[in-house]
Amino acid sequence: MTNKNDRMKILPIVITWASVKDYLLIGLGTFLQALSLRIFLVPAQLVVGGVSGIAQIVNHYSGLPIGVMTLLGNIPLFILGWRHLGGPRFALRTAFAVVSFSFFTDILMLFLPTGGITSDLLLNTLYGAVISGIGYGIVYRGKGTSGGSDILARILNHWRGISLSQSYLLVDTLVILAAGFTFSWEKALYALVMLYISGLAAETATEGSGVTRTVLVITDKPKKIAEAIFEVLERGVTEITARGAYTGTQRTLLYCVISRSEVTQIKTLITEIDDTAFIVIGYAHEALGEGFKEIGRQ
Repeated sequence: MTNKNDRMKILPIVITWASVKDYLLIGLGTFLQALSLRIFLVPAQLVVGGVSGIAQIVNHYSGLPIGVMTLLGNIPLFILGWRHLGGPRFALRTAFAVVSFSFFTDILMLFLPTGGITSDLLLNTLYGAVISGIGYGIVYRGKGTSGGSDILARILNHWRGISLSQSYLLVDTLVILAAGFTFSWEKALYALVMLYISGLAAETATEGSGVTRTVLVITDKPKKIAEAIFEVLERGVTEITARGAYTGTQRTLLYCVISRSEVTQIKTLITEIDDTAFIVIGYAHEALGEGFKEIGRQ
């Protein structure tokens, strides 16, 4: 017989607003994935990767519901994922994603036209890729995975040391090859394009569109340039002491993070003060902290 305190210790789940928000994001993401599948991909016979792609192929021959087969196909992967890839937190979010995707996939069939909204293969490829990619990205923002190839890729990475990108490529390529034999090689080629665009859309949805720029400046006038950046752009600047490997001369390197719209402005600002300065401008996928996205809202 256990008392209330013992039961609270056994229960590993703590419900917070952050976790509720994550599950809402996962639900929205899987809805978009299912919507893309039903409106664009299934009518055009474009196969997605992973278990849902296999379910599409089986559905073509047997007529069995795609959602149900996706759910059943994910069960053994789910068990492996629970054991090897993070325990309850991973498993619960993945289970929710798989169940909600399977549910939406079959329930939407009752309300959407079976032939989709266009017969144009290119339009189906592009819109299907973008919408499903956004769906994947939203699921990732909810700290979840979509099951299927996500789990397989992580298992291959965990067991064999194969990189995640190579694991995804291996799993999805095998499914696309099967689709080529089932439907046509032309549609299999379109499916490869769809997977690539979907990946780009997923990255954008996950990381956001606010790609920032990093600026490195080597100059003989670091104080003046730093002060100008403070006053004009109102951006922070970090001074780094550096030494030239060839000359052995010690110089000051300035490091700054800016938005895309400020690139031209900062180049003009620097060259007006020191036209011999060496400037390197690079990309940063995300900037967190003062002047950019708040850390608690990532």
